[in-house]
Amino acid sequence: MRDDERSAEFVAFTRAHRTDLVRTATLLCAGDEAFAEDVVQTTLTRLYLSWSRVRRADSSLAYARRSLTHAFIDEARRAHRRRETTYADPSDALPTEPAAGGTDPELREIVLAALASLGPRQRAVVVLRHWHDLDVAETARILGCSAGTVKSQNARALAHLRGVLGAADHHLILEVS
Repeated sequence: MRDDERSAEFVAFTRAHRTDLVRTATLLCAGDEAFAEDVVQTTLTRLYLSWSRVRRADSSLAYARRSLTHAFIDEARRAHRRRETTYADPSDALPTEPAAGGTDPELREIVLAALASLGPRQRAVVVLRHWHDLDVAETARILGCSAGTVKSQNARALAHLRGVLGAADHHLILEVS
């Protein structure tokens, strides 16, 4: 394949799927948009360098999501990584996603904080299983682990989220009272 054909295919893929990748990365990064953009750029670089494998895959988007998830986990696990904490305007919707009528900015902030309280692999399981609605087997394939690991990570993550979101809900009820 010639380089200009390869580049044209990659650009077309990026234009078609970048929004999806940014949304997924934003959830994986618990709303940290700068970190999400870094993960997407790392992923796109990796995809470009291995484009011949990507184009042979059954689904280039599935391949990209797998690469994105691995890039996120790699970056999140780096012990030496020191991140600045930035606080975005909580009324902002997820990037490139139109704000839904009646969107509650406080609820959005609570949900993103709850996601942030999960470890990287648990967060990846929750995003893949519940945002992308992937089955256990596909999630396990993407994460490179067993179906049992996906099930246990999902159960632990959901129990944790229920506790965090239940406490936040109780806090909101007390504030309104």
